[in-house]
Amino acid sequence: MAQVREGFQSRLGFVLAAAGAAVGLGNIWGFPTQAANHGGGAFLLVYFIVIFLLALPALYTELYLGHQAQANPVKALKQAWQEKQPKVGASAGYIGLAGAIVMLSFYSIVAGWMLAHSLEPVARLVGWDEASAFLSGDSTLRNFIFTPLMLMLTAGIILQGVKSGIETWSRRLMPVLLMLLVALIAYMGTLEGAAAGFKAYLVPDFSKIGDPELIIAAMGQAFFSLSLGVGCMMIYGSYLKPNENLPKLTFSVAMLDTGVAFLAGLLIIPALFIAQNNGVEVFQNGKLVGEGRLIFAILPELFATMGEIGLFVGLTFFILMSIASLTSTISSTEIPVSFLVENHGFKRGQATWLVTFVLLISSGAIILNFDWLFGLVIQILTHYQLPLMGLFYFITVGWVWRRGNQLALECSGKMYWFAQYVRFVCPVLMTAVFANVAFFK
Repeated sequence: MAQVREGFQSRLGFVLAAAGAAVGLGNIWGFPTQAANHGGGAFLLVYFIVIFLLALPALYTELYLGHQAQANPVKALKQAWQEKQPKVGASAGYIGLAGAIVMLSFYSIVAGWMLAHSLEPVARLVGWDEASAFLSGDSTLRNFIFTPLMLMLTAGIILQGVKSGIETWSRRLMPVLLMLLVALIAYMGTLEGAAAGFKAYLVPDFSKIGDPELIIAAMGQAFFSLSLGVGCMMIYGSYLKPNENLPKLTFSVAMLDTGVAFLAGLLIIPALFIAQNNGVEVFQNGKLVGEGRLIFAILPELFATMGEIGLFVGLTFFILMSIASLTSTISSTEIPVSFLVENHGFKRGQATWLVTFVLLISSGAIILNFDWLFGLVIQILTHYQLPLMGLFYFITVGWVWRRGNQLALECSGKMYWFAQYVRFVCPVLMTAVFANVAFFK
């Protein structure tokens, strides 16, 4: 007997879950880094423009594919290509599925780092110096402890299903994330050096807005920060009721995700100027000193200069980062789980534990070959798969899929301009993003 397919029970639950899928390290780590390296306020302004030009249509397209099919990405893309080459659509779905597993494999490692760093201030507070050094250090043992812990946390939520697991926990975690962000911004705003950071972030230098490197960087960041290209949004779109107002919900998700990215910049960039004011080396020739050092070196150095209050600030910050990581791992894990349930008749519990086991093996392989494999995985995903899959979605909705595709069939009325925009403009913009990240980074 076919299993009854679950779905989101409320619009708010969907928006928080989908925004939680998008809100992750790309927002709280990647966005401020890009803004700091590309003109601050100028990057922010271009980013907002690009959200509407590229990211919002891309988000709508991916959600639309899942919503219309009411199925996981493999099934959804196979259906969309049914009249042309169904094997092409299914193959793209499998590529997205594999990408989700690979992305989860390295993302779970990084999320484990966040968990370890959130415990480090507690260890330091109670005087456990060896534990503090272990938690803040970089070791294979630490990775093999905290990566499985993050996988177990994710599995525990996925096991509960869409309504009781994903939706319920998104409604809990996302408000906490927002409150922590606002509280940290308010505190950072009281410290010396913050005013210069707020100015650099909020006041654009209009002479930099036309910089091609800045524009392409904003396009790439807008696309990647919404977790587009691996099927996260497609699977969440499939859990919506068929009569939902998808354009309105898409806008709500994009605005919440963009709002969190904006708040992250409002926290991180002033924090960088505060750190610089306190003697921490942050910028060199106008660029961040080692982008990867931002979270695990520069900010902890800043927290260390704050005295005892720095322990609580560091604790709050890394709890925030852990929540952002968890909401993203939940959505990516649901992709292979839903595939096993719908395409192969697995029960949710069986599918969840099988996926978790596969992730544990693949994460372990990355940990044991960290020096070369970690960077390679990130490069393949961000430079090739994500932009190419985004381009594939635009082509699918705009040019290939016909039967049941109301957007492609719309020849008049209020959706006509948007249908043409998806067909002609979005593929060009997406190709520009791909060309930049694949060949010119």
